[in-house]
Amino acid sequence: MLNKYARAFFTRVLTPFAAFLLRRGVSPDAVTLIGTAGVVAGALVFFPRGEFFWGTITITLFVFSDLVDGNMARQAGVSSRWGAFLDSTLDRVADAAIFGGLALWYAGSGHDNVLCAVAIFCLASGQVVSYTKARGEAIGLPVAVNGLVERAERLVITLVAAGLSGLQTFGVPSWIGVLLPIALWVVAAGSLVTLVQRVVTVRREAAEADAEAHMPEGGAA
Repeated sequence: MLNKYARAFFTRVLTPFAAFLLRRGVSPDAVTLIGTAGVVAGALVFFPRGEFFWGTITITLFVFSDLVDGNMARQAGVSSRWGAFLDSTLDRVADAAIFGGLALWYAGSGHDNVLCAVAIFCLASGQVVSYTKARGEAIGLPVAVNGLVERAERLVITLVAAGLSGLQTFGVPSWIGVLLPIALWVVAAGSLVTLVQRVVTVRREAAEADAEAHMPEGGAA
């Protein structure tokens, strides 16, 4: 849901910036690569040290590249299969860095193996959720389902909670730190539900497609 409405809003907001970059000769692929590098750096430099506020700020500044590069490609009329592939692939890299950075914190200075495992589950389930849709579409199925917690929801819930938890650095009471563990559990549970939704949808669509393929010409008597 967030992916549908938030993307449309930010696309309109970022259109002038995308046009500015095009006038400066910047390519959409360059924005994709730079944006991913910034997210990975923010996640793996700040999160393992428990610097959640500054990590979130850095990641947020770069994560909008996911909207800017596509906007640039459409404005320039250079949308391509390669661009879509690169964007989708690097999205997985960025997501892995975010949850990997959190897992490193809990495995180290955070001293919480359970939350480390939850962060790893969020990482893995997010990758599998994306794979189920890609694989279903690759075998010719529409995968017509809006999952409970898709990429936009995973990022917003996790980054907002991480950023707020990081406010402890500025003297905010320590109880606010509980928001990040809660967010990880919510994302883990939501991702599991979304995975089941997609698997069930693919199974149904595959059964319908197979039945139609084996139906005698002219339909049933």
